[in-house]
Amino acid sequence: MDIIVSGNILQYAQKKYICAIGRNGFIANKKEGDGCTPIGKFPLREVYYRPDKLDKPTTIFECFPIDKTMGWCDDAAHPQYNQPVKLPFFASHEKLWRDEDACYDIIVVIGYNDNPIEPAKGSAIFMHIAKENYSPTEGCVALRLEDMLDLLANLQPCELLVLGN
Repeated sequence: MDIIVSGNILQYAQKKYICAIGRNGFIANKKEGDGCTPIGKFPLREVYYRPDKLDKPTTIFECFPIDKTMGWCDDAAHPQYNQPVKLPFFASHEKLWRDEDACYDIIVVIGYNDNPIEPAKGSAIFMHIAKENYSPTEGCVALRLEDMLDLLANLQPCELLVLGN
């Protein structure tokens, strides 16, 4: 059974969750920095979580605790583009340990532009925690913490995330 995201609704099985998507909506030909969520069917890879704020989520996915040295390269010219990196890192990157908000308290890595990685096609496309007002993301899908935990606990192996259906 696929996980379907259409507009600002994520549907899985018989449940529907409100979600946030990229500030510029969905796009078929994603580019780095366009603020769009990519259209397509993608696997979910693994889960990262903040162990100082949450217990390890109940899920079938491999889970990794986030620490202050973890980042994700978003520099399209760098050889580690769209891959996790260790901080300090001197190319452009996302910090996975965020003190300014709770958005990355749980990160589910979406298998977008990772096999193979194409420079400038978009990086750090995650499912993460939404801000209180569900404000748009830079291209990710964001859910309330409670909804994310419920979804992760119920997912089965080999399900795909369908974006822009």
